[in-house]
Amino acid sequence: MGADTGTIVVVEDDPNIADLVDMYLRREGFRVLQAGDGTAGWDIVSRERPRLVILDVGLPGEVDGLELCRRLRAAPGRAGLPVLMLTARDGEVDRVLGLELGADDYVTKPFSPRELVARVKAILRRTEGPREEPDVIAVGDVEVDKGRREARVGGSAVALATREFDLLRYLAENEGLALSRQQLLDGVWGHGWYGDERTVDVHVRQLRKKLGPALPLVTVWGVGYRLG
Repeated sequence: MGADTGTIVVVEDDPNIADLVDMYLRREGFRVLQAGDGTAGWDIVSRERPRLVILDVGLPGEVDGLELCRRLRAAPGRAGLPVLMLTARDGEVDRVLGLELGADDYVTKPFSPRELVARVKAILRRTEGPREEPDVIAVGDVEVDKGRREARVGGSAVALATREFDLLRYLAENEGLALSRQQLLDGVWGHGWYGDERTVDVHVRQLRKKLGPALPLVTVWGVGYRLG
């Protein structure tokens, strides 16, 4: 992202977590505003025009994360504001309630700041619709040319089958985000496709074989795959 990528509001009462998230988001060019409780977060969102709110469920005081999410979804001019919720690892009820209230995604604590930033980017791509994007996505030493439907390593084209390229492109468009096999099937093969999830593994092996060590494709055990 460039130097002017908009404002993100981080509503988190733990200053260590808030500062860590702040640092990683600023590295990506975002302007970050912090609030330590729901009331302060509401005040910031009311006077600013953020692109997204990162919202801790367990905020102190009367306005916790769920209540603030509820207010945002009911507020004129703020109802469509993307919300990423932070929840405790065992807070399944809070996660479900947050999603029912309209949160766009959630991350459980403890979390990887890199993963959180990747989810922020994915939410913004999904909620803001098509934006001007480069035809060529560079991930490590691999270039994914969407217009030419071509993968290159060190400037040299590598022949990929149609589905292999589609999988590589989808991973590149979601760089840094750990995607499950089912998410990859839905995104590449389509929601109407029925078959074995291991189809993804077969295509991943082919990508690794053809693109070699230049491809920063990581297996996330228990989840799926992450590019970058």
